[in-house]
Amino acid sequence: MIRPTQNIQAIKDEIKKYYEKDVAVRVNLGRNKIVSFTGRLSGVYPALFTVQPYDADYRGKTAYAYAEVLCGSVKVRELAKKA
Repeated sequence: MIRPTQNIQAIKDEIKKYYEKDVAVRVNLGRNKIVSFTGRLSGVYPALFTVQPYDADYRGKTAYAYAEVLCGSVKVRELAKKA
């Protein structure tokens, strides 16, 4: 299946909407290794964005480039608000 075309600017605009909100992140590390965690989107910069994980023992990478989202190796979505 062919993926719909998307550009970096559209991804940046989408990520900016999640700033200072709770997000779920799923990272494909290759070789069938997938890491998922929740955290707060703590920074939005011109070339990358950062996520502060809620798990204090998490030692993984928490800064991601927008190109990683474009390629599909990183997926970010906003968590539903608790009622």
